[in-house]
Amino acid sequence: MKKILLSLALVFSGTFLFAQQTYPVNGSYDVRQGMYAFTNANIVVNANQTISNGTLLIKGQTIQSVGTGTAIPKGYVVIDLKGKYIYPSLVDVFTSYGLAEASRQGAGGQRQSIFISTKKGAYGWNEAIRPETHVNTIFTLDTKKADDLRKAGFGSVNVINRDGISRGTSSAVALSDERENNLILKPEASANYSFNKGTSQNDYPTSLMGSIALLRQTYYDAQWYGKQKEEYNISLEEFNKQQNLPQIFEADGWQNILRADKIAKEFGKQYIIKSNGDEYQRIDAVKGTGASLIIPINFVKAYDVEDPADAKEVTLAQMKGWEMAPTNPGVLEKAGIRFSLTTHGLEKPADFWTNIRTAIDHGLSQKQALMAVTEVPAAMIGISDKIGTIEKGKLASFIITSDSLFKKSNLILENWVQGKRFITYKKDEKDTASKTAAKKEEPKQNLTIGSLIYPFTAFGNASPLKQESVLLKNATVWTNEKEGILQNADVLLENGKIKSVGKNLSAGNAKVIDATGKHITPGLIDEHSHIAGTGGINEGAQSSSAEVRIADVINSEDVNIYRQLAGGVTTSQILHGSANPVGGQAQLIKLRWGKLPEELKFAGSDGFIKFALGENVKQSNFGTGARFPVTRMGVEQSFVDQFTRAKEYKAAMAVKGSTARRDLELDAIVEILDNKRFITCHSYVQSEINMLMNVADSLGFKINTFTHILEGYKVADKMKARGIHASTFSDWWAYKMEVAEAIPYNGKIMHNVGITTAFNSDDAEMARRLNQEAGKAVLYGGVPEEDALKFVTLNPAKMLHIDHKVGSIKAGKDADVVIWSAHPLSIYAKAEKTFVDGISYWDLSRDEQVRKDQHAERARLIKKMQESKNKGGKTQRPVAESPRMYHCETVEDYSMELNESERTHTHE
Repeated sequence: MKKILLSLALVFSGTFLFAQQTYPVNGSYDVRQGMYAFTNANIVVNANQTISNGTLLIKGQTIQSVGTGTAIPKGYVVIDLKGKYIYPSLVDVFTSYGLAEASRQGAGGQRQSIFISTKKGAYGWNEAIRPETHVNTIFTLDTKKADDLRKAGFGSVNVINRDGISRGTSSAVALSDERENNLILKPEASANYSFNKGTSQNDYPTSLMGSIALLRQTYYDAQWYGKQKEEYNISLEEFNKQQNLPQIFEADGWQNILRADKIAKEFGKQYIIKSNGDEYQRIDAVKGTGASLIIPINFVKAYDVEDPADAKEVTLAQMKGWEMAPTNPGVLEKAGIRFSLTTHGLEKPADFWTNIRTAIDHGLSQKQALMAVTEVPAAMIGISDKIGTIEKGKLASFIITSDSLFKKSNLILENWVQGKRFITYKKDEKDTASKTAAKKEEPKQNLTIGSLIYPFTAFGNASPLKQESVLLKNATVWTNEKEGILQNADVLLENGKIKSVGKNLSAGNAKVIDATGKHITPGLIDEHSHIAGTGGINEGAQSSSAEVRIADVINSEDVNIYRQLAGGVTTSQILHGSANPVGGQAQLIKLRWGKLPEELKFAGSDGFIKFALGENVKQSNFGTGARFPVTRMGVEQSFVDQFTRAKEYKAAMAVKGSTARRDLELDAIVEILDNKRFITCHSYVQSEINMLMNVADSLGFKINTFTHILEGYKVADKMKARGIHASTFSDWWAYKMEVAEAIPYNGKIMHNVGITTAFNSDDAEMARRLNQEAGKAVLYGGVPEEDALKFVTLNPAKMLHIDHKVGSIKAGKDADVVIWSAHPLSIYAKAEKTFVDGISYWDLSRDEQVRKDQHAERARLIKKMQESKNKGGKTQRPVAESPRMYHCETVEDYSMELNESERTHTHE
């Protein structure tokens, strides 16, 4: 048999299997098709069917028959594969094989801002939207990478241009070494998307929420484009043509899977989502999308934690992620989620088999593993008629193996691609590999895997916290109602609401908590926060980013949620930053630690939007070429332009049969005009505050709240006359020129004038001590204690239009209350329990146990990583991970951060 296999190389040297009809030949033509009969093999037709002692006939590129007892026609070369296996060649639907790597030019120092595409031609305005990119026009054969993939068993791949938000079409190609003309199996296999703008030189978008808004706007623009005859746009033309192709979306993390799926549902699509392999953390939510997934198996290396100082740098989430990531494919299988596996992210294709066997050890079945690299990926991009199984009429793309595919001792001996033979081991390599593989299979180890926690980070809970009926007894109760402060009173929480407040209440079946000597207040409310967001808090590349939504980027895993619960905060308004005059839409959340992003959102609350004035907005310190506006005069004109355009847009959209293009940016401004969305404006200086009030008066819109408002004491009468609220700092001043005239009595003065006044944080650390900030109102100016507490409870509830639900302790309101160890305005007071909807998301005593349990879990994982290293497992140097702390002025480029993260992340 060995002689027969080796002799085939000579046969191929004179045979042209891929005769190209349109190409001339310099010499004699030889277009004979190879005809081969593979006999006595174990032929794995698909994951559900294996033929023992079978025969496979191929002629040229095509399978002629597969079965048993097959008569071999005259002229076929017979190859005896007794004891060997034949499998379909593997398929990878997420690769960049055959494409040059795109690189983005760094913007060193100051540079001219780029607002619209510099690409020549009738293309769209933003370079991140590039559906006109077609892989079939730029794909080139890469013999080295093709050989590496073939040795790993792959015969076909989907080639995706991973550059941009709308990335154009991919091509399914065969991993042979012929001309490109004969390699392309399907020139347009999928349309492709991501949240990463890639090499685009346009400033916009700079944030994840900007990427989401741009993609949503592109869908609406494409719908409009298909119905009009005024404009020719290559990008939108191509975008529309691709909507019937399989839609592949690259998303990094389960939260981005949910974000991508939300877009899909908005536009009636169903994405196939390439993930990063963390779906096990929220498997139910991922399953709920109904999406098929493309799963990497680039499991992270263990961290080298021999040095205790290094071990401290590794977070609990990193450690648990290292341990649990290999369970992901098995968890997906158990959940019934359709998925394929990809080599994407591996250092080299040869690592694929090590990792897939690791996944099998951690719960993935061999049957599902085979489907995930053959039938499923082929079906995903519509090439099941060509590859994925071994059937008559399909391409002769298969591998010959020494044993069952998933055995560690197995060797992939040959890979036949479109009927062409590729030997994966030369004779000396095969002999060496055979000796190594002849060792006994190692017995499967009993794997100990820790449990999931929610969220998947420090202080996560092993199981969801439960809502209970609770009676809080004998406390000093700060009601914020006409009853004032009640001594030795009770509060009954039931079904997420405050059932009753008074003395000597009956407990019934409620859990009783003795609060003697303690104080109970409503949960604290932060009107101005930037926690629990991801991918950037500013979309500042244009003067208006009204189209972006904080709602799209809520991060339920932010540890600051837990930390602020520990400070008694129960509700926060998450605001866009202050990089531009018209910022993005805000999102009000409740701090429901452990819940999904959508579950954090304060149901039924009004919509708000961030405006801004001042130094951050005009960006005159950004150098020449900065985006408009660069003066305070320009800031005023920005507002005038926006509302003038919005009025015209509203009128155009109201016309029956209107063909006006839907504009997400102007939609938000129209909502302001219609009193359906409300303005919170970042402000400092008297002159600018007066300016915006005058602009609002002249254009017919209202300002709900001035936030920061450190010169509010100068304009309090004008604010009062217009019913504008004030959310300020207690005693921040002198940190920049704009606050040179800030005074600590600002809050007191505005309060005395009759303005609804609140203290906000704008800072994740300050928000942990909002009760102490309220106490400063007593210190500076002698605000009565009850009124001071309202600065961080009832007053922000009023300005956020939620005072009918929260902000005071009253029967019927949400059960958002805090038990304090002492007077709530005291620096010595600790929040012992913080209830949101009647659930104790923060409990001081439980926190102590959580810390002990997680300390033990860290110790177990450190020991396990050390054992892995001692057994020869690969390791990586620990790199500290910390939560991103956003402030009003935080400006970054989300896509550049993504690209850097991908370059530096170390895989096994």
